[in-house]
Amino acid sequence: MKYVHLDSVESGQYLGRTIFSSNGAVLLSEGVQLTVFMINTLNRIGVTMIYIKDLETDDIEIPEIISEETKRNVMKRMSDTFDSIRSGKEFNTRSMSISINSLLDEVMKNKDLLVQLSDIRTKDNEMYVHATNVCMMSVLMGINMGFSITQLKELAIGALLHDIGKIELTTEDESTDPRKHHTWRGFELLKSKREFSLLIAHVAFQHHEALNGEGIPRGLMSEEIHLYAKITAVANMFDNLLFDVSLGRRMLPHEACEHMMALAETKLDRDVLIQFLKIVSIYPTGASVRLSTRESGVVVGQHRGLPSRPIVRIVKQDAQDKELEIKEIDLAKHTTIFIEQVLL
Repeated sequence: MKYVHLDSVESGQYLGRTIFSSNGAVLLSEGVQLTVFMINTLNRIGVTMIYIKDLETDDIEIPEIISEETKRNVMKRMSDTFDSIRSGKEFNTRSMSISINSLLDEVMKNKDLLVQLSDIRTKDNEMYVHATNVCMMSVLMGINMGFSITQLKELAIGALLHDIGKIELTTEDESTDPRKHHTWRGFELLKSKREFSLLIAHVAFQHHEALNGEGIPRGLMSEEIHLYAKITAVANMFDNLLFDVSLGRRMLPHEACEHMMALAETKLDRDVLIQFLKIVSIYPTGASVRLSTRESGVVVGQHRGLPSRPIVRIVKQDAQDKELEIKEIDLAKHTTIFIEQVLL
């Protein structure tokens, strides 16, 4: 399958990955043949990039760290939690913990896979997809840093609920008073939950603090910021740089990694960034790329520990007999060949 911009999708093509609503319900299933109406509807609900099935890349499978079932369950629990808060009710921490346990089990089982943020986002589900991705990436970094199960669960819940203070909050509210900022509001919501460690509330409180003291809401310095929050801050920034249109032009994964490394020891913790670069796919499987050989192809495989040196499939058509010539270039072996551009 290929990861393409919605503008390049034509009716008759087949969807390569299921699209979910905010509560985990299926909007469009993998394999459905897309119509003009479907494509227009996807555009209307805010979808910009999707996976499509393609004969030349039909055998490509994108490995998932978290199964679709677990993603649906986590998103459903988050939707229920946020609805309870909006209506002034207490939310069910036990059901949230059960969902987190399932997520932790799968992440630990698949900890050697590289992160590829491949879920298709809509205006309706983007908050929940973002939170799930931040949680998954944070847990993977925690595993690499030798966290215990208890620590991983605290980190997972904190990362999943890091933006809980955004419920029914406007940008104008945040700009007038630090105590109205979503980080402070999130801390107030979570610290009263006796079932949760106070450290979970501090993830929400501190994930926008910066090592140089220029963060919000309290301007904490390096050692004043808890490690859980430093980890969540890195995962949160990466996902936002890739998908949050309010930040300006969306970055590609390799651009986001370069941008974040430039912030080491001023905004972000260098040791955490090193662990982050070990778990993320810089050139995701399914992405179209141009090589330094001037050939164009699709990323079809990854190497853990060498995220910038994936396997690229080149497909050419012979002009005379019209047969397809297919070759794969493993950039880990062909060290003089580089990816020059990601094609959208």
